[in-house]
Amino acid sequence: QVQLVESGGGLVQAGGSLRLSCAASGRTFSRYAMGWFRQAPGKEREFVAAISWSGGNTYYADSVKGRFTISRDNAKKMVYLQMNSLKPEDTAVYYCASGLTTKVNDFASWGQGTQVTVSS
Repeated sequence: QVQLVESGGGLVQAGGSLRLSCAASGRTFSRYAMGWFRQAPGKEREFVAAISWSGGNTYYADSVKGRFTISRDNAKKMVYLQMNSLKPEDTAVYYCASGLTTKVNDFASWGQGTQVTVSS
């Protein structure tokens, strides 16, 4: 099991950038796939990005391709989400998650979330 804590959220104008961080604890962090999800008010939680345990494979939702980049540093037990060209529709609570694979349904451990608000 992995415990996760997100940070880096905040208020930003459309077109701006933010970098979210996820600090993980646990002996086997490097063996887990990691992902980012988000949930906007009145909407279901949606997949944003995922990265394999080695960092060699990444996956993105169509809505964020070309704008967001997921990365990880296993030595530091950290996962990041670089968000560029932010849009108001990116406004949501962003959650870090871990799982056995990068398949969406395999994510089992979740952080508490960090709020991202993008103004027009």
